[in-house]
Amino acid sequence: MGSVAHIEDEKKELVRDVHRLAQLGVQLVDSTEGGVMVHHGFELSFVVDVKSKQGLDPILMELKEPVLNKSIEAFSQGGYGVLRYQGHLCVPNVDGLREKILEEAHGLWYSIHQMYRDLPVVY
Repeated sequence: MGSVAHIEDEKKELVRDVHRLAQLGVQLVDSTEGGVMVHHGFELSFVVDVKSKQGLDPILMELKEPVLNKSIEAFSQGGYGVLRYQGHLCVPNVDGLREKILEEAHGLWYSIHQMYRDLPVVY
């Protein structure tokens, strides 16, 4: 991040938060209804990571054949070929992937919470 010397003191922390969000792949986009929409670009790489590691989880590998044969209806193979349970991604329990996802999600939502808390003060 570049210098924030030209930013008013009360806005510097908000600028830092927005920069941290950008590093996480989050984009803030003006909404047609007058608000701000949050888009995150890490979804595709996240899904690819889950898909590649599903093949390493023996429990999920056992489920794939019955899912393809449609003998288990609660599970499906959704977009990108990723195994899902009632529409939710099945995150494999390998290579600390679950912990990594939780850490990233916590950091992202904390940053967004801080930004929304500070927006009314700044603007």
